Amino acid sequence: MTSTLRASRRTVGVLTAVGCALALSACSGSSDDSNSSGTSGSSGAVQEEGTFPQTVATKFGDVTVEEQPTRVVALGWGDAETALALGVQPVGASDWLDFGGDGVGPWMEGAYDSSPEIISTLEPEYEQIAALEPDLILDVRSSGDEDRHDKLSDIATTIGVPDGADSYLTPREEQVDMIATALGRPDAGEEITRGYDDMVAGIRDKHPGWADKTAATVALSSTGWGAYIRGSERYDTLLDLGFQENATLAGEDVGDTGFSVKLSDETLSKADSDLVVAFAVGVTPEDVEGNAAWQRLAATEEGHSFAMPKEISSAYALGSPSAIEFALKRLVPLLEEHTDA
Repeated sequence: MTSTLRASRRTVGVLTAVGCALALSACSGSSDDSNSSGTSGSSGAVQEEGTFPQTVATKFGDVTVEEQPTRVVALGWGDAETALALGVQPVGASDWLDFGGDGVGPWMEGAYDSSPEIISTLEPEYEQIAALEPDLILDVRSSGDEDRHDKLSDIATTIGVPDGADSYLTPREEQVDMIATALGRPDAGEEITRGYDDMVAGIRDKHPGWADKTAATVALSSTGWGAYIRGSERYDTLLDLGFQENATLAGEDVGDTGFSVKLSDETLSKADSDLVVAFAVGVTPEDVEGNAAWQRLAATEEGHSFAMPKEISSAYALGSPSAIEFALKRLVPLLEEHTDA
């Protein structure tokens, strides 16, 4: 179907927000290279006029944006920061990682001229959204729930998840492409993606030895262990940097979300690799490092594992254009340290 352009914040943790099958209770100064937007106040207008009409393919059918949107509401995981990187200041946005303030990380501090209204994440307040009178809603990296999409579409033209991307599985490149197209700036989206590709290619070129090493990303919460698999950006980013997939985890049954497998203290050894990176979810990195199962990993004994520092993990998990650049600049030295150990 084709849709055309029409006229309390809830604190949640990262993995709760995405309904992770790991059964975890919660997931998990501007950067010199932040993509601050110079757009005008609360209008949400883009820096440059886009080209319209534009059509975006989604799980719910093709959606056509007929003319320049001027009041954008960004609800999906990282959608607001992606819009900001493309020159748009949303009038409403969701703060998935509970940053506070404008709902963006410190790498995008000052990106807004006027603060957006913060919208809850898992259960957005539809009346609050309607009161903002949006002409475009971005829900590109979200649950893919049809009832949610229908309610948003009743308010304004809504760009939902692409096919096969339920449960927050929209790939970074596709998220950028869909949002850029909806805003009439597909060329700008391609430029952002090229920038990421060039960045990780440069890192790979400087670390050719990583191509001979396997890697795993795991998470510890108050309910136990889990491991991310290919399809989750927490894992895919390491693969982009040249590391190889852990074959044992690749053969495990995937949980309901499609991007993780459940592990326990007894089975954490399945994640043992040349490099193991852990996310502290509702616990601290110190809890990870003090965990007996973690300490038993060969990777830990050999100095090839580490818990992601909090200041990096949020940026890495969000994965927006500015966030991932912020994260990688700080992560690469840690990867070097623990692969050379």
